[in-house]
Amino acid sequence: MKYTSTKIMVCALAAAVSLSVSPMEAKAAGVSSSLPAAGLGLALGDGTSLSELLDEREREQTETAETEEETKETQTETQETEDQETLTEETDAQTQEAETGRGLAEGTMIIAQVTDYVNIRSTAGTDGEIVGKLYNNSVGYLIREEGEWFQIKSGTVEGYVKAEYFEIGEKAEQIAREVGDTIAIVDTETLRVRTEPSLDASVLGLVPGGEELSVLDEENGFVKVSIEEGDGWVSTDYVKLETEYVTAESIEEEQERIRRDEEARAEAKRAAQAAEEKLHQQEEEKKKQEQEQQAKEDAVEPAQEPQEAAAPVSSSGSGLGQAVVNYALQFVGNPYVYGGTSLTNGADCSGFVMSVYQNFGVSLPHSSSADRSVGYGVGSLAEAQPGDLLCYSGHVAIYMGNGQIVHASTASTGIKVSEANYRKILAIRRIF
Repeated sequence: MKYTSTKIMVCALAAAVSLSVSPMEAKAAGVSSSLPAAGLGLALGDGTSLSELLDEREREQTETAETEEETKETQTETQETEDQETLTEETDAQTQEAETGRGLAEGTMIIAQVTDYVNIRSTAGTDGEIVGKLYNNSVGYLIREEGEWFQIKSGTVEGYVKAEYFEIGEKAEQIAREVGDTIAIVDTETLRVRTEPSLDASVLGLVPGGEELSVLDEENGFVKVSIEEGDGWVSTDYVKLETEYVTAESIEEEQERIRRDEEARAEAKRAAQAAEEKLHQQEEEKKKQEQEQQAKEDAVEPAQEPQEAAAPVSSSGSGLGQAVVNYALQFVGNPYVYGGTSLTNGADCSGFVMSVYQNFGVSLPHSSSADRSVGYGVGSLAEAQPGDLLCYSGHVAIYMGNGQIVHASTASTGIKVSEANYRKILAIRRIF
């Protein structure tokens, strides 16, 4: 009777515990909490002893704990692996950036720093087709990076260049400021250049519409410009401002430039031949007049030894150009007149040059800015020959040789001779 009541109590307790825990845990927990230590050797109805039941529960708890620990270790290892892979990728990206200059924004300014020029290619490699050239100090803008190459846009040309030949970003912008030319294009019929940045300041000089002036400074709606009379100020309301940089030249543009230069040289040769013929006619006319005068004198005086005729002018070298200089020098001391073209009564700078060359059968524009495009270019003052045009900001002159020019300078000085490098030379053009 005692055993039966104990078994009934155990079953009742086990049933109650099973409502909140698993069946196996209910067996062990219910029994262990209700029976005295002496009853642990008893067997349940299915033949399972209480000690076996508790051992089984302990094994399950141990296995569960071990499984949870293994899961945690696996998760930790997985996270560490992912973190290491991420770190490796970031390190590789940083290394690649350091090696190839990654990270530049689209539109970043680049500027070529080379002895002569660098080729622009169709693809990022030396086997790419050459589509253009960037000369030293030429400016371009980044499209994207590709390893050791930049894809760029400069002028009308787009392609790839080797990154090692360029300065970028702030350094490029600094160089660009030094080599770029900001110009003020006169946007009115006659521009008054003043001594101070004020419309009430006195007038330093006058500049005709369309002229291009070098800008030296900017202040409160005025820009400081260089003219023959000196440096003065003009309101930005009357000029258009542009900054000029050297940009890339496509292969087609290069071929067109070479073709134009060849045509200009051929035209210069034709002009020289025509001028030579005209000079020869003038010499013949002069010689005839001298002979007629001599014949009149011989009629009343004894004959004299004939004088040797002057050697004809040759178009080779600077012979014809020297003839231009000799002709121009006849008018030194004559007045400067704004807008004038008369070599005797007054001319401005471009009017003087135009009228001098007109005597040799050559038509030139009445504009110092337009004179920068006539004839063909000469590289430097060291290469200049007598008769070449020297172009300055808002001014033009005729080169005499030996570092001197003859020009219609200002209203206060008239037509005179000056040192060629007295101001910055913007262009040198050869007519003959």
